[in-house]
Amino acid sequence: MIRHLMRIAPWQAGKFFAVLYFIMGLVFAIPFALIGAAVPEQAGFGVGFAIAMPFMYAICGLIFVPLACLIFNFVAKLVGGLEFVVTESNSA
Repeated sequence: MIRHLMRIAPWQAGKFFAVLYFIMGLVFAIPFALIGAAVPEQAGFGVGFAIAMPFMYAICGLIFVPLACLIFNFVAKLVGGLEFVVTESNSA
């Protein structure tokens, strides 16, 4: 069955991706923090950057994803949205 995506709720998508980006930032921050703690202070970003990285990712997601959704919603009105195919599965 063919469906068309015509609108994405900007604030809801922003909240979702802010949390997702925060989790992804943690995945990257832990190795950065471990490496930053093991090397001298002058080589690299350090532990402070590793701690700030998940928060920066989340803030960027909260700002830029809703903007992208607003642009998508505007363009979808002009060109008819995004077409995708949905199938049903009998697996449990």
